[in-house]
Amino acid sequence: MTSCERLVDSGDVTPARLRAALGRFASGVTIVSTVLDDEVHGMTANAFTSVSLDPPLVLVSIAESAKMDDWIRASGRFAVSILHRDQERLSLHFAGAPLREPPAPAFTWRYELPFVDGALAHLACSVSDSHPAGDHVLHIGNVDGLWFQHGGEPLVFHTGMFRALEGQEEQTWGL
Repeated sequence: MTSCERLVDSGDVTPARLRAALGRFASGVTIVSTVLDDEVHGMTANAFTSVSLDPPLVLVSIAESAKMDDWIRASGRFAVSILHRDQERLSLHFAGAPLREPPAPAFTWRYELPFVDGALAHLACSVSDSHPAGDHVLHIGNVDGLWFQHGGEPLVFHTGMFRALEGQEEQTWGL
């Protein structure tokens, strides 16, 4: 039997089993940030995806209990910084992990939004719609501006761990 054939086959759906199953989907890591009353607020999120190219829309899923949900609702805007593989500690910091020596985040300001310095890409978004979905809220953002670097390796999350892509070749898709 190959490793692909060794499935946990009870079929039971529990929060822990769902998290374990969905952890098999590799994702990039982002920091979602906003500014409210001249204060920067940010959190690590890997529940981020593209929704549409025309119009340019993205989605971030935020726990209804998270302070970030309130801040996004109040500001009506958010920034997405897609992290570089060297930004693991910064990701942990914005996820609320206790670190002996927390990194000092540095921000670049564009469209009056804070973006994490050194990230692979930045997207400035205005909330076009929000949808309650179970214990989360799906915030759909219209992409008002974007910046990205060619090259660089993304921070990847899989099975509860940070990972690196092996043998990555740059593809610019004619950009």
